Amino acid sequence: MNAKKRALGKGLSALLDNSETEVQQKYNFEKEILPVGAIANISIDSVEVNPFQPRKQFDEDALHELAASIKEQGIIQPITVRKTDHNTFQIISGERRFRAATLAGLSVVPAYIRSATDQNMLEMAIVENIQRESLNPIEIAMGYQQLIDDCKLTQEVLGERLGKPRSSIANYLRLLKLPGEIQIGLSQDQISMGHAKALLGVSDVATQIDIFHDVVAQGLSVREVEEIVQNIGKEEEEEIDIDSKTDKKKKPSISIEKFKDIQKSLATIYGTNVQIKAKTEDKGNIVIPFKSAEELDRIINLVSKK
Repeated sequence: MNAKKRALGKGLSALLDNSETEVQQKYNFEKEILPVGAIANISIDSVEVNPFQPRKQFDEDALHELAASIKEQGIIQPITVRKTDHNTFQIISGERRFRAATLAGLSVVPAYIRSATDQNMLEMAIVENIQRESLNPIEIAMGYQQLIDDCKLTQEVLGERLGKPRSSIANYLRLLKLPGEIQIGLSQDQISMGHAKALLGVSDVATQIDIFHDVVAQGLSVREVEEIVQNIGKEEEEEIDIDSKTDKKKKPSISIEKFKDIQKSLATIYGTNVQIKAKTEDKGNIVIPFKSAEELDRIINLVSKK
């Protein structure tokens, strides 16, 4: 039976040898030493998962649904493996099908056997998962970083290999600069890629985490987070408006740093450019500006909850 090799996605043609032998027949696992280019039913016990698999999370409910389908219909599309030793194999693509087949109680799985380097395996696994939209942003970022580190690639070359613009590669890699708690939240869909990119605009880690907690607790939109970050940026550039009436020659000035920290905390809470105008250490005004009736209502609701 002739079977065309399935293309795993844009960019793979630069990675794979298009002249590989097409599959001509299925081989009996028990009787043949399986050659590269064959499709065969191989023992599940002889299969190892891809050590370069960028996907770290598998939906258990979806796996059980697929397992039920496999029990009824079988595995329609073979997994792809490489030989590591005599009749021992590592998965290149199709780990989800393999896991479901194991749950379904299968003893053998159909597999396309091909040769592949470690770099090929990592690249193919990333391309397959990205094109199926089955990786979360952190998994994508970690996969990109692993390719760069292990294969000594630049962002530009990596983009060419995967069919992605360099700017896209760079944006994902920046996510790895976020605190671990936020990375976990992003990988678990507690926040979106847009939220994460906005948080990268904050230099202080503690403030990043505070805003992240607000996003999760209050359901803040990406736009609201962008405004909070923008206001924090303005505050870092401005001096607090302190109109001191003390004797400048004799008495020390009011602690500006003290009020900067308070302003930053209030800006995070209320999502606007809060200002403290103080005359002494213990007297002054707090100004909470708003630009619309909706924003005023939001601020009032926040104040009333405190």
